[in-house]
Amino acid sequence: MVGNLVRNWWAFVLQGVLAIGVGVAAFAVPGATLAAFLVVFGAYAIVGGLFEIAGGFSMPNGPKWSLVIGGIASIAVGAITFASPASTAVAATLVVGIYAIAVGVARTSAAYSLGRLSNTWLLGLSGIVSVVVGVLLIAAPGDGVLAVLWLIGYYTIFAGIMAIAFGLRLRGLGEDVSNLESKLNASSTTTGTTATSH
Repeated sequence: MVGNLVRNWWAFVLQGVLAIGVGVAAFAVPGATLAAFLVVFGAYAIVGGLFEIAGGFSMPNGPKWSLVIGGIASIAVGAITFASPASTAVAATLVVGIYAIAVGVARTSAAYSLGRLSNTWLLGLSGIVSVVVGVLLIAAPGDGVLAVLWLIGYYTIFAGIMAIAFGLRLRGLGEDVSNLESKLNASSTTTGTTATSH
């Protein structure tokens, strides 16, 4: 049901805040080793994957397997990152690129499936940008570590803002539904009272 998705609006917001935190860290500590940054990214990928899975199972008309599979892929990428944090810059770039594409495809597919809800374009746009960033990273994995970190930083901040915006939109949708239900209940109560008095 849509209600389940609306009730879990906070999961998208929390995921967005985590993404922005990772993005800011990429700019604030560019001199840190890539291995240390990968540990932070690995944690984000696992937590983000759990939220993607939860969101997938909360979607209306049954689970949206694209989000669930994207979440599983995200957790797998996070686990691989933890298993080998000292990977080279090229390997790290490929890992992040694969993650971005997996999440992007999942979000774009979910946005298409939810087309009847308003403002799903935020989720779709986030997915498209994720795929583009992933393709760019895989196409040029040999670029400098600093450039890769900055690209990852821009991507995660953008993805975080989109996730927060979508979550807040879901929250607003929930408030609109609650207000409508209150008005309908009040109207039916008034109608029932009037009919009884007659």
